[in-house]
Amino acid sequence: MTPESLHRSAAGPSADLPRRRAPLLLAVCGGVALLAAGVALLTRHPDDTAATAGQDAAQEASRKGAGGGGQRGAFAGPGAAPEEEPPPPRFEEAVCWRELERFDTAVSMENFRAWAAPLLASGDSLVADYLTERLTELIGNDADRATEVLTWARDAGADEFEVLLGALRRSEAVHQGQVTAKMLAQGMDTTLEGGRRAGILSALDTQKRFEPAALDSLKTFAKDPVAGEAGWAATRTIARVMKRDFEARGNVAPYMDALLTIGTESPDENIRYLALSTPMHATPVLDDQARARYAQVLTQEGSPDGREAAAHNLSVSGDRKEVLDLFSQAFGNERDTCVRWALFRFAARAAGREALPVMAQMALADPRFQPLYQIFEQLYASGHHDFVRLWTNLPDQDPFGCLVGHD
Repeated sequence: MTPESLHRSAAGPSADLPRRRAPLLLAVCGGVALLAAGVALLTRHPDDTAATAGQDAAQEASRKGAGGGGQRGAFAGPGAAPEEEPPPPRFEEAVCWRELERFDTAVSMENFRAWAAPLLASGDSLVADYLTERLTELIGNDADRATEVLTWARDAGADEFEVLLGALRRSEAVHQGQVTAKMLAQGMDTTLEGGRRAGILSALDTQKRFEPAALDSLKTFAKDPVAGEAGWAATRTIARVMKRDFEARGNVAPYMDALLTIGTESPDENIRYLALSTPMHATPVLDDQARARYAQVLTQEGSPDGREAAAHNLSVSGDRKEVLDLFSQAFGNERDTCVRWALFRFAARAAGREALPVMAQMALADPRFQPLYQIFEQLYASGHHDFVRLWTNLPDQDPFGCLVGHD
């Protein structure tokens, strides 16, 4: 349990991939589910003659070609007609490592979907992870390839969609402006169902920063009454990119403006709460405008969770006296116990021992807080001044059951 826990209701670079893929392939081959059931389903026809495990590579290639299984790249026979589209390869369950190694070596953008389909049919999560990594490598920093994968995602099945978007998200090409623009457009395309749009917008959360136009588009979309699940994903993406940009360049103002706009204008309570609460994970210093807007949220937001989020964000930024005066006034008008508990403990976060007189007034207004006030007073008297240490020394961090189910 951390002091940032305040809500009650649930609301790698591609350069490393070649090095990591080998152990992943070994893990895939070692999986009981893949050996026993998964690879057995890899598009083998019922009338195929099973090859023995002792067949050498030449015999295997010859048998595949004779059986009508000619393939592209390393799998294609020297006499294959270029105008013919060969079927996907068939893999043997008894030679998992060899077959996946052959796939790894010869798969290409042109045959990826066809060759990956039988592997995905195994339902093995390690196989899906491997395919995601392999496709990430194939995309690389090529904007055209990234755009092609985005096109595939429009009609992909659920398992394939997850692989496609996972690879896009981790690719270098996703940072190119033309790719970002196309993903934004497709993520806001009302002809696609909400879950698919949400997946596309979520795949943008690895961006290093958002240009003003992209940020404005996401903000406008997220507070649209019909955005739904995709609007929630857009809000989370803004928050995650804000955290990355803040850590890299200290840039937070445009993101905070977007999140506060969503947090005060979206008709969806879950989206509002997400927009208001996510800045606490970056804990930026709020400027005067942002503090004023959070103060308004603290007194006017209809969702108790949103008011708790405002209390947290105000407690880590701003003039101590100003924050304490605001918390004291809000406590008197507040009727939700969990919001009162947030105001009480975050008063200590905002001003330390200087908050004790205000906390004492809160305890007089609500007698349930008198034992809590005495605990805080004793902890300060014993030398605990840092809020994190104070928090970890509380005998009960959740006296009103507000943090149940949260870390």
